[in-house]
Amino acid sequence: MWLVTCLCGIGAEGATAASRIVSLDYCADQFVLKFAQKDSIVGLSPDAARDFSYMRAEAFGMPTVRPIAEDVIIVKPDLVVRSYGGNAGIVALLKRFGVPVLQLGYAEKLADVRQNILHMSAGLGSAAAGRILVEQMDERLRIAAATKSTNTDSLRALYMTPGGVTSGPNTLVHEMIQAAGYLNYQAQPGWHELPLERLIFDSPELVAMAYFEKQTDQVNSWSAMRHPVARRQLQKAVVIPMQGAWTACGGWFLMDAIEKMQAALVSP
Repeated sequence: MWLVTCLCGIGAEGATAASRIVSLDYCADQFVLKFAQKDSIVGLSPDAARDFSYMRAEAFGMPTVRPIAEDVIIVKPDLVVRSYGGNAGIVALLKRFGVPVLQLGYAEKLADVRQNILHMSAGLGSAAAGRILVEQMDERLRIAAATKSTNTDSLRALYMTPGGVTSGPNTLVHEMIQAAGYLNYQAQPGWHELPLERLIFDSPELVAMAYFEKQTDQVNSWSAMRHPVARRQLQKAVVIPMQGAWTACGGWFLMDAIEKMQAALVSP
């Protein structure tokens, strides 16, 4: 379900956008900062300016609100935007107070990202801007597809997070790897810890390593990325550093990751 409550008069073409918007989590922050009028934002999440937030520069100096019903209601929003923010009962409580909630859907495929952009931009009163952004995203995907090198068709890319987790089929990261022109080294569906046993005898050609703005000492002490096997394989593969913010939420900014991966091994 995309909308938790009716967004009557909000987001339709030519309709008046909300004038007091609160965002409950950093995934919702990205869309609010992209599509809402800045002077209509009365509260972003406390993570809006963190290094895993793509729109962190735009969030600098903006007011923040804890994703707690009491804190949200006190600023009198006329629209609350969320992905996962707040406790299990926050949506029902906001509904009781007559506050509409614009819900960001989970993106498992590139098609879901397109739908999210259109849905959120319409809900924030910027439907035309959302359509333009989707067109730009699709054009970048077309360019990526047209410039794929046949030399990369059999090359495998392994995605690694700082926590030592990787991603296989049925995930958005999997579709991103394919869009960049590579095979996914991780064949097991979903999210998993790094396959250290396989890495002993089978090294990927490309490692897409997510990092955050502070690149030093950013690997968790328990991460499988610290294992000697993982370290040896990193020395064999082409390592592509990618900002964690590009893949932290399913948004238009994943194109930065796709283009970064593609540029690594595509021949002129």
